[in-house]
Amino acid sequence: MDKTLSRQRAGTLLAHVRVELAFIRGLVGINLASAMEYRATFLTQIFGMFLNNGIYFVFWYLFFDRFGTVQGYNLEEVYLLFAIVAMGFGLAYTLAGNTGWRLATIIAQGRLDYYLALPRNLLAHVLFSHMVVSAIGDFFFGIMAFFFAGRFHPAEIVLFVVSCVLSGCVIVGYGLIVGSAAFFFGGAQQMSMQAANALVSFALYPNTLFSGFARLLLYTLIPAIFIGGIPVDIVLGRDGRLLAGLAAAAAISLGMGTWLFYAGLRRYESGSAINVM
Repeated sequence: MDKTLSRQRAGTLLAHVRVELAFIRGLVGINLASAMEYRATFLTQIFGMFLNNGIYFVFWYLFFDRFGTVQGYNLEEVYLLFAIVAMGFGLAYTLAGNTGWRLATIIAQGRLDYYLALPRNLLAHVLFSHMVVSAIGDFFFGIMAFFFAGRFHPAEIVLFVVSCVLSGCVIVGYGLIVGSAAFFFGGAQQMSMQAANALVSFALYPNTLFSGFARLLLYTLIPAIFIGGIPVDIVLGRDGRLLAGLAAAAAISLGMGTWLFYAGLRRYESGSAINVM
């Protein structure tokens, strides 16, 4: 009897997960179709971000051409770092574009009313109902940077892809945390934007440059090492234990973000914004 009940519960849970994944896939498809309606703008945003990232790429090339190595990092390892951070960011904001400062803005302006009025998973609906088009440029730049890194062993390719996905999860979780701050105090939009920028900015530097309190900060308050330095070490060392640690960090980040969002939701005050968007 217990086994039958457990199987029924597992089947119900699996069916629910399938429905939610189908809903998210539908949201992403609608976002993409909407963005591509204006093809010139769509392509310009992608190319613009690709070009912006390329400037940093050239900077590091000139830097390492002159100085050789920095704290054990060479040019190929920095390319790998760029590849992981760019792809992780690209995945996060292409799929879940309402994380971070956009979430803070939605909360502060009372625009959660629209989502609360619909019979869908609230958090999933909020996160996946917007796509940052320029993030697609980050994603493709990450692919290009990986080719420059020259890591073509099958194990390294698999670890790279998995690390990018987990890096993206950390970014979304962190964005949830800083975005949900808008439930608790005003002005969170600017703070969440600065926090998101700091996360990516610190992640793009070799983690060997940081020590002491700064390194502790990048493991905790601004978890930049989990979207840059640690994934690089995973790919270079083909380290399964580090990968498990990164997966745990991603789960903790998403878990904390989800908990904070729903805890803050109890404090939410309607903005009288119930409408069809």
